[in-house]
Amino acid sequence: MKDIVLTLGSRAFSAGEVLLYGGGFALFLLTVSVFIALRASRERSLEAAHAAERQREMDDKVAELNRLQAEMTGRMQTMVEVIGSRQADLTKAVADRLDAVRSSIGQGLEHSAQRTVDGLSKLNERLAVIDAAQSNLTNLTSEVLVLKDILANKQSRGAFGQGRMEAIIRDGLPASAYEFQLTLANGKRPDCALFLPGDKRPLVIDAKFPLEGFVAVKDATSEEARLAAERRVRTDIGIHIRDISEKYLLSGETQDIAMLFVPSEALYAELCEKFEDIVQKAHKARVVIVSPSLLMMAIQVCQTIVRDAHMRDQAQTIQKEVGALLDDVRRLQERSVKLENHFRQAQEDVAQMSISATKVARRGERIGALEFEDAPARPVSEPGFVGHQRAAE
Repeated sequence: MKDIVLTLGSRAFSAGEVLLYGGGFALFLLTVSVFIALRASRERSLEAAHAAERQREMDDKVAELNRLQAEMTGRMQTMVEVIGSRQADLTKAVADRLDAVRSSIGQGLEHSAQRTVDGLSKLNERLAVIDAAQSNLTNLTSEVLVLKDILANKQSRGAFGQGRMEAIIRDGLPASAYEFQLTLANGKRPDCALFLPGDKRPLVIDAKFPLEGFVAVKDATSEEARLAAERRVRTDIGIHIRDISEKYLLSGETQDIAMLFVPSEALYAELCEKFEDIVQKAHKARVVIVSPSLLMMAIQVCQTIVRDAHMRDQAQTIQKEVGALLDDVRRLQERSVKLENHFRQAQEDVAQMSISATKVARRGERIGALEFEDAPARPVSEPGFVGHQRAAE
């Protein structure tokens, strides 16, 4: 019987079993230890491989960083060189620009100085013109005062209006279209008479305008004085319009209307604005009140009428000349037809001459192509020789 070494509960183990189980357990422990060691070794190898890989990647990254650093260094150097060259170019450009600016500033200053000198000279000229204008203004003031004195006198005022009217008419019409101080059948002499083409009756113009009432209206200091002055204006102008209508509107001798010349645009405007009843009264009396501008327009209309009448007078002469010109053209056409016939006949004659010359040339060529035998020469007077010549011809 085997020796019992170990008892576990109801189980008894002998020494051989204990050894067997202990050896198996030891083997198991050894196997586990070997497995753990192998696993630890593999892990260490993996870690070493990972570390080597990380080291390699780190080396690659360091190499890449070194390469990038080298490239960056090269680029920095290139940039430094480029920046240096650009800085040199910029310095040169700035220097050139500064030189150009200095030159332009110098030229500009020179031009400004020249313009200033020119401006000062022109200013001096204008000051001289202003001085002359001032002296002219002074003279004009004196002339205005003289004009005021003239307008204050009735006869002088009439002469002034007459002179202005005559200047307007002389500038616009030929001498045959007007007459100053024409004596009418009743012995009256209007200031001007205009003759229109196709009508022997003159158009009468009167230049004696009553001005005293307007002066009184202007100088009035109270309402009563102003009303009295306006009544005077209406009375004076009404009487003057009636005188023109009675003296100058002669049936069958003068035109149906007459003109009353006002030598001032301001007076005419004031008359139309404040005394419209007078203007209407003048229209009813067939008297047209005109200012210098309206008289100029009327003169231009008369000038157009005179020009048209002159053209109508010349129309018959023009038609006669045109008829003579047409006759000349007709004769020229007939003579050109005759000349064309002569040229055609001459061309036909030249063509016939050309045909004859061609025939003569051909005959000469045929004669030149004939072959003659050597024979003694015959006298020209022999009949046979003459007959042969005629046959050859």
